[in-house]
Amino acid sequence: MTVYRLQNFEPPTQAQAQGGPNAWQIPPVIQQWIQTGASLLPPGLLPPGLIPGTGPSPGTATDVPRFHGFRVLDYQPVEDSALKAEIVNVFGSKSSFQSSASSCMFAEFGFAIAQPNVPNPADILVSLSCEHVQSYNFAWPYGQDGLTPEASKKIVAIALRLFQGR
Repeated sequence: MTVYRLQNFEPPTQAQAQGGPNAWQIPPVIQQWIQTGASLLPPGLLPPGLIPGTGPSPGTATDVPRFHGFRVLDYQPVEDSALKAEIVNVFGSKSSFQSSASSCMFAEFGFAIAQPNVPNPADILVSLSCEHVQSYNFAWPYGQDGLTPEASKKIVAIALRLFQGR
């Protein structure tokens, strides 16, 4: 079992930011407000290059590891059997899910769970910001893919234990 910490938003490439028909440009005054607000946050909280002009842009799409299209910021194999049981309890319980109010997917976490006698792991993307999950390599068994508030809290607690605030 492996848990991935994912970048849920990817800023446009430098070429897009500098011009072109689909250029992503922020008016200078608003950019200054954003930079001022970002400077008040603890270092390392925002991915590099998320706010234009605040640091190096992340690498190109081909030179970074990804988990189902999302940039991998960190990952941790899960060795602790109690923590494995917590993860299985969250995703293995129908009561952790409800009807989803949205279908957006800005995944902050990914879970790869090995299955006995199955070549590919059961992969689950988790978007806490959208309160939504998405499965890969297996059929989602519940019919509901929205996270309950309690399930969201459990996932955050699991992530904090694994990544220890990173």
